[in-house]
Amino acid sequence: MSDEPLEHYLIDMDGVLVHEENALPGAGDFIRRLGEAGKQFLVLTNNSIYTPRDLRARLQASGIDIPAEHLWTSALATAQFLDDQRPGGSAFVVGEAGLTTALHDVGYILTDRDPDYVVIGETRTYSFEAITRAIRLIEGGARYIVTNPDATGPSPEGTLPAAGSVAALITHATRKDPYFVGKPNPLMIRAGLNTIGAHSETTAMIGDRMDTDMVAGMEAGLHTILVLSGVTDPAEMDRYPYRPNQVVSSVAELEVGVRG
Repeated sequence: MSDEPLEHYLIDMDGVLVHEENALPGAGDFIRRLGEAGKQFLVLTNNSIYTPRDLRARLQASGIDIPAEHLWTSALATAQFLDDQRPGGSAFVVGEAGLTTALHDVGYILTDRDPDYVVIGETRTYSFEAITRAIRLIEGGARYIVTNPDATGPSPEGTLPAAGSVAALITHATRKDPYFVGKPNPLMIRAGLNTIGAHSETTAMIGDRMDTDMVAGMEAGLHTILVLSGVTDPAEMDRYPYRPNQVVSSVAELEVGVRG
């Protein structure tokens, strides 16, 4: 592992900077310190509901100021992937504005008539009719893509089913497995590195989940930093066969540029 100073940061959003849209202690200050030190960073989220502009507004409301160009979502990664695979293609989408806008922006046509792809993303209002249509299109030969594998998501009221749960339902019905684009797929990490011109040896991955953030960072050769301000506690961390390079209570403890 390199001992060079850290120059770039990939940062998970939920559980690292915010919890249910409330800023975590020290998060805004950490982002400010990155800027003052001249470090390039990208905030990553598997949530495909919002556009970067929407996310920026939501983060600002919680007291964290992050420019839209520093926000990278699984929706953007999915759109980039499809544009690379089949430029100018078509898709039937189960999702919200973050995903449909990203696909429109790369020139995709959204249709329920013989699409190249069925793309499943996050939404707060999963429609049985839309899921049924997705199943029939996949049975008819459409390629099956899901923005992220997360089975659940947080809300003030408790657990919400997320894209991974809906994907499992569709897989059970069609007997076809999807391709997941978001974390822990290294594709999303590599796209993030390319976006900020980062090299893996001088980049940190900061996250709160062992099964997405830490494994993705480890497999991409990044310096991995687990924060305990989200879903993982030390006991759960010890159940995994791999370990992060660094463990801290929150980003407030991190010294910018320094490996722990």
